[in-house]
Amino acid sequence: MPTGQRCARLSDWLDWQQALHPHAIDLGLDRVARVLTRTGWRRGREPVITVAGTNGKGSCVALLDAILRASGYRVGTFTSPHLIDYRERIRLDGQMVSEASLVAAFERIADALGDDSLTFFEFNALAALLVLETFAPDATVLEVGMGGRLDAVNVVDADVAIVASVGIDHTDWLGADVEAIGREKAGIFRKGRPAICGMPVPPESVLLSARDCGARLQLRGRDFDGIARDARHWDFRRGTDLERDLPVPALHGAIQVGNAATVLAALAELGDRLPVHRAAVERGLRSVSLSGRFQRRVDPRGFEWIFDVAHNPDAAAVLAENLARYPAPGRTIALCGMLGDKDVAGVLAKLSPFVGLWLAAGTDGARGLTDAQLAARGRAAGIDMQPAGPVAEALQRAATLARAGDRIVVFGSFHTVGPALSASGDHL
Repeated sequence: MPTGQRCARLSDWLDWQQALHPHAIDLGLDRVARVLTRTGWRRGREPVITVAGTNGKGSCVALLDAILRASGYRVGTFTSPHLIDYRERIRLDGQMVSEASLVAAFERIADALGDDSLTFFEFNALAALLVLETFAPDATVLEVGMGGRLDAVNVVDADVAIVASVGIDHTDWLGADVEAIGREKAGIFRKGRPAICGMPVPPESVLLSARDCGARLQLRGRDFDGIARDARHWDFRRGTDLERDLPVPALHGAIQVGNAATVLAALAELGDRLPVHRAAVERGLRSVSLSGRFQRRVDPRGFEWIFDVAHNPDAAAVLAENLARYPAPGRTIALCGMLGDKDVAGVLAKLSPFVGLWLAAGTDGARGLTDAQLAARGRAAGIDMQPAGPVAEALQRAATLARAGDRIVVFGSFHTVGPALSASGDHL
């Protein structure tokens, strides 16, 4: 967007940002820090919680937001990617940012670019910081886009850093094993500040990174934990303190008790600045919601839709666990769309015991697989997957094949699940 232009629509700005930088992903903080400084941004006084993780970071952000807002605090969050509307990425007290606020932030960034350029995500992250500067929340929650150490949000020093989990994903940028990936995610830790790890047995690199930078590591299973009592209640232990009979989070999956415990451990570290009482914790746990995570909808024709952004083997294992926990009387039809740099075979293997029919949907974007390419990868992995066209066509195909009692599981990339939710009439 040429400097000085002040009347562009949001869509025009987003199109321009897509072509601004020569690479879609270009990890590093130098360009981001220079541009942010030139905008004149000033960090507010509110505590910042930064959340990283291969899986679970979206749930942790949603839980933090729900519990803090139930406590009466004004909360600003930044997440990515979006499912339907770009404005989902920045929320102010639960509401999507306005187009006017985004455009104003984009103008300010464009004027500050100088000789630098930013990736689409970096532009988004800086816009979030500028919008939140104006909003002046009581608490800011930033979700890492990829990795942590070199991710744009790491330009801000976190008061509390969370690493929800470490698994294999984004290996082209983060490294080929969990030790390398863990080292990147632990790059959000800061000297003398709390670092909360949601894994009972994290990679050694996470432990060493915390030690080397002087962060105060809190480890689930050692320093705190969530213990499920039954299907509806769990206990939170932190040190010798025990909070009994909390309601399970209103997010699907046994893993959410661990995520909730991780969040409560982080909030406990901010107790002197943001006191949170049990009644607010209970309200937040009961009210929390997150689109695209085992999101269920009954179709008037008698079958069920399930939408889930599981796109790596660990996330697929959680989806498989939920499918086993909530069985369908009929068959399961899987409609999958994936990006080309993902472990397609590993994802399909986790879900194959539960699926009676596989459909492949084409995914848009430079990294997306066509339906034929995805079906070929499925066949190479021993899965008989039928090409079903782009997402809208694949949805129609799945609905035609479904009978009463069946369920259609739409999963994989955000670029698949988002358009599917939009086409199916679900709204955030």
